Amino acid sequence: MKSLKESAVIAMDGSGEELFPFLPYILQDLWEIGTDPEIVIRLIRQRFEKPAELRLLDLGCGKGAVSVKTAQALKCRCHGIDAIPEFIEFARQKARALKIGRHCTFEVGDIREKAKNFTDRDVLVLGAIGPVFGNYLATLRTLSPCLSEKGVLIIDDGYIEDSSNFRHPLIQKQGLIMKHIEAAGMEVLEEIVVEKETLRKDDQNIFSQLEKRCRELMDQYPGKRHLFLDYICRQEKENDVLENKIIAAVLMIGRKH
Repeated sequence: MKSLKESAVIAMDGSGEELFPFLPYILQDLWEIGTDPEIVIRLIRQRFEKPAELRLLDLGCGKGAVSVKTAQALKCRCHGIDAIPEFIEFARQKARALKIGRHCTFEVGDIREKAKNFTDRDVLVLGAIGPVFGNYLATLRTLSPCLSEKGVLIIDDGYIEDSSNFRHPLIQKQGLIMKHIEAAGMEVLEEIVVEKETLRKDDQNIFSQLEKRCRELMDQYPGKRHLFLDYICRQEKENDVLENKIIAAVLMIGRKH
């Protein structure tokens, strides 16, 4: 198993835990660094008649944008966990500033271990964090005990079309993902495909901010220039993958009944 720090860096499209202490600086200008909260809110409203009664678990919550905005919109209870202390402190401050602190709980921790402590969650969010729990079959088998009887997982991810010749070490083909979901005794209840133009716009905004901060770090730490340059290059490559090679989608997955 990868270390917590390495796992967190990989979830941010980096490589190696050497980058871990610099992530708060690199991402300081961004709040929504993963899933679009509005998509999560829309899916919950479509699925549940009384969203204010729900309990949501946000694994790899980053700076808490999904939890905070969902709690603000639906008045449900949200619990977010992330490996980066600065992100969690930001999420807490944001919740207090928006006067929804009583609806939100945030904690620092390893989601691979913390998830074992939760049951009866109505919504579980994995927001663009990659295969932290393994492939879809391993992920669903690991996390299904966290769900209530009618609970759902909302997974922001990407997949490769079955007709494509493209290969990626962390992204699976659509057909295999569907087989894994079925093997786990679950099914896709809803799918929202993210439009390419939306992706490009969001990617451009995020990239410009993090590139600026990485170049500042190059000046501050010239001996680590390679580290920050590598992160910029990886972001460029991942943006190309997202925008041109795969289908970016948010899946709502639930148990078959």
